[in-house]
Amino acid sequence: MAILSHLTDEIKAAMRAKDTLRLEALRAIKSAMMLVQTSAGGSNELTEEEEIKLVQKLVKQRKDSAQIFREQNRADLAEPEEAQAEIIAAFLPEQLTEQEIGAIVAQVIEELNATSMQDMGKVMGKASQVMAGKADGKTISTIVRNQLSA
Repeated sequence: MAILSHLTDEIKAAMRAKDTLRLEALRAIKSAMMLVQTSAGGSNELTEEEEIKLVQKLVKQRKDSAQIFREQNRADLAEPEEAQAEIIAAFLPEQLTEQEIGAIVAQVIEELNATSMQDMGKVMGKASQVMAGKADGKTISTIVRNQLSA
């Protein structure tokens, strides 16, 4: 619930500043959290891990949309998506660098005695669990693939 309580203050500040882009991004986070909380079978409270996963999903959606817009030469639509992704990403824990991810992946490979691409699933599962919220799954996957194929 840490993100949601901080979010309300941020929304108020964005309203006072008349920052519509920031306000839209913050409302998207709040809306997504409220939907999860009120969904059938959903618990009333989100755990910190669930909040982080939700915020990661929102960032990924914005980045994917921006990439599609860029491919279609629609910079006018891509720029707001990228800006919102940055605003939303501010609610995530500090992200690991590729070198840090590589070191953690190497440690996981050693722990699991992984030797080939057949072990990628095991390595990805453990590495994703260790770096939950601190690294993008696509980046982890790329690094795991490179280290296992080397």
